[in-house]
Amino acid sequence: MRLSNFRYTLPKTRIADHPESPRDACKLMVLSRRKKEIEHKVFTDIVSYFKKGDLLVVNNSRVFPAKIFGQKEKTDAKIEVFLLRELNKEAGLWDVLVDPARKVRVGNKIYFEDDVVAEVVDNTTSRGRTIRFLNPDIDVFQMVEKIGHVPLPPYFTRKPKEADRTDYQTVYANQTGAVVAPMAGLHFTMPLLQQLQKIGVKILPVTLHPSLSTFNAIEVEDVSKHKMDSEYFNIPYQTAMEVNETKMNKSGRVFVVGTTTCRALEANATVEGKIKFGQGWTDKFIYPPYTFKVTDALITNFQQPETTLMMVVSAFADHRLLMESYKTALKNNYRFLAYGDAMLIV
Repeated sequence: MRLSNFRYTLPKTRIADHPESPRDACKLMVLSRRKKEIEHKVFTDIVSYFKKGDLLVVNNSRVFPAKIFGQKEKTDAKIEVFLLRELNKEAGLWDVLVDPARKVRVGNKIYFEDDVVAEVVDNTTSRGRTIRFLNPDIDVFQMVEKIGHVPLPPYFTRKPKEADRTDYQTVYANQTGAVVAPMAGLHFTMPLLQQLQKIGVKILPVTLHPSLSTFNAIEVEDVSKHKMDSEYFNIPYQTAMEVNETKMNKSGRVFVVGTTTCRALEANATVEGKIKFGQGWTDKFIYPPYTFKVTDALITNFQQPETTLMMVVSAFADHRLLMESYKTALKNNYRFLAYGDAMLIV
């Protein structure tokens, strides 16, 4: 497949900058892969597509307020530090992005609220740095909950609001470490999840912390030559066992919430369709053509053009059907991206 196969025009007016309230009141487009049909629903209608014995696998990754602002020593220049991932807890080392990068060099110290100090110890990319927090025994995740800002996607033109701390988080998020929300899960409410449980659907977690590479432009026309960044995942034993039993006994279908969950499962699937439990890092890249081993139905959002997220969905939905659905969504005023509307592919 070529990168240009995933190109479409997304007007800025179709990018949702606030979620629907309640979350599950958003639109739901349903694609039937077998019938090649498109239906228009509301997200709460999704319950009618489930049966007793089905599984709903979700990404319980929790976004932390990863943007913090400090002052550079001596000059007092304001520096934005975007915490990407913890490299070494004991040493206080973090992989970060800084802005303005030209002012931040190795050896510089940056001062934050509550007498927190970090030192730049390495340059990694043009904006990338490795920093070390100098405060002994500091809990960085606890610190940023107080002084950090929600890392909204770069396509948002507004600044984060207090409401984003809740809105840009799934209701089942409990594994802190992500800087990007698993956005397909943002539509679920606790009452909706309880409805699914009442009809006999099991809700199972995996963890995959999406990275900022989610938003990176692909720079090669031949998509098979694109290299994904590695992302942390964890598949609990209970989740693997339930999925494997369901697939073996053909007692239900595996509904997967989002491309991150899909990648975590497919990256750990055997040829027979069983998944392995455990944690690690994956750079699994799914694009057409691809034979899915675990995923029976996929819940997703409307993705940015020419992104790896769109390619995962295309591989599952059938490329022609997906592109037709995006045209239909634009004609019917669907809202796109993180706070936008949802799609169910069955």
